[in-house]
Amino acid sequence: MKKLLLFLTFLCQFTIGVAQQADFQKAVARYKNTTSVTATATKTTHRQAVAKDAVTKGQLTMKRPSTVSIVMEGGKDQLLMQGSTFTMVVKGKKHTTSSEKNVQFASFQTVFESILSGGAKDISKLGDLTINKEGNALVLTITPKAEDKKTARRMLFSSFVLTIDTKTSELKSLRMNERSGYTEYTFSGYQFK
Repeated sequence: MKKLLLFLTFLCQFTIGVAQQADFQKAVARYKNTTSVTATATKTTHRQAVAKDAVTKGQLTMKRPSTVSIVMEGGKDQLLMQGSTFTMVVKGKKHTTSSEKNVQFASFQTVFESILSGGAKDISKLGDLTINKEGNALVLTITPKAEDKKTARRMLFSSFVLTIDTKTSELKSLRMNERSGYTEYTFSGYQFK
């Protein structure tokens, strides 16, 4: 009986994973024939200790196979993913890491590479990813798991939430949750090339 329950649990999880992968592939199908994408980016920084959110404008650029760039305020603030290398520039100060050394970015990299490939890269087996369909949106939540408490304390982000419009394949938002607030990027005015 116990083996049957385990098998049924596995089968249910496998079926859900396959269905979610299919929903994801449909949502990002437009990227299959696209080499680059640009959009206007609006960054909202929310801190619990500050009454008013900071809002700035910039540009999102995504290029196959694995480059994602969000540049704000003429380059003073940037997020850049180039393969496994991640660079963040905050108020002109540069910080660099990689998904190989910093586990919180591994699934993030895989998800973006899959988006840029039109869903060709399988994300259904990512243990820290959940996918929910909400109306015309697909919400992907990556909740990185730390190997130990020391690593958990050093993690900048508690989760990443990406929202994709299922009708237009546009990435509508990227939210990076932190202990004391969040940074959210919303995107509009897409150009697919």
